[in-house]
Amino acid sequence: MLAYLIRRIIAVIMMVLVVLLTTFSIFYLLPKWSGQDLAVVYAGKGTSPEALEGIRNKLGLDEPVLAQFWEFVKGIPMGRDYANGADDVTHCDAPCLGYSFRTETSVWDALTSALPVTGALALGACIMWLVGGVAVGVLSALKRGSFWDRTAMIGALSGVSMPIFFTGMIMMGVFVHSLGLLKLDDELTSSDSIGVWFETLLLPWIALAFLQAAMYARLTRATMLEVMGEDYIRTARSKGLGEQAVIIRHALRSTMTPILTVFGLDLGVLMGGAILTEQTFGLKGIGYEAVNAVGSKDLPVILGVTLIAALAIAVANLVVDIMYAVIDPRVRLG
Repeated sequence: MLAYLIRRIIAVIMMVLVVLLTTFSIFYLLPKWSGQDLAVVYAGKGTSPEALEGIRNKLGLDEPVLAQFWEFVKGIPMGRDYANGADDVTHCDAPCLGYSFRTETSVWDALTSALPVTGALALGACIMWLVGGVAVGVLSALKRGSFWDRTAMIGALSGVSMPIFFTGMIMMGVFVHSLGLLKLDDELTSSDSIGVWFETLLLPWIALAFLQAAMYARLTRATMLEVMGEDYIRTARSKGLGEQAVIIRHALRSTMTPILTVFGLDLGVLMGGAILTEQTFGLKGIGYEAVNAVGSKDLPVILGVTLIAALAIAVANLVVDIMYAVIDPRVRLG
């Protein structure tokens, strides 16, 4: 088990480095090939030649891309100085993911301030859709062809068909503006009470969970129907096990394996920024930072968001791989 974890952690680190190098090359190498000046992207077209030269020196844009990449990677554990002479030095504390000269803030500080909002949104919604989607899917499989099954699958199809910004706007129109039952705070901070966080995130949780639970219900139903026809299920019944034990101890554990695979990817992607949900409800999380960075061509922030998203997906998949052995005894890690 320990050897497996070490190999997987090394694989995660290598994957993140490959993603980072690829993204770094796209942002910093391709513009050079196309004849675009990155200093102009940072400062704008109206900047004087002297100021542009200072930006190139300070950011090291005249260095080879691999040298720039090494400085970026080295800055993560050690910090980094952006200097253009002794009187023009900007320090970025470790872990340094770059420095946004548009907002004059460290990328790490900007993303870590937004991460709690995205994390709370993702974790709350994933609990709702995992519990609700799996429960509906299992019941639909056990009551195949019944009124419940048809109603649940129609509801699931409706949930998959409706985009998050549509359901989100309807929920806000009804529960916030018409009925006044909830209030939304777009400036969530760690000093706010749990009640404020819950009230603000309740509708985003429901809207996001409704979309995802619909897909999980359909996946669970299809997998459950396939598992219930396996030989080991008939063997368990022939040994005299009760129907509840057969479903929970055998069928459901096998059904959860593909569910976990999809769940790990979905949770990792959400931790990298639930862009549509955050934009719909005005939440200032990772997705909000990513949209603003793309709009203003703030390359360091875009690179930082990409790194956070890649790391979240890699860690989520590592946890899923470990959970396989916990849920399904047929899986062995080695």
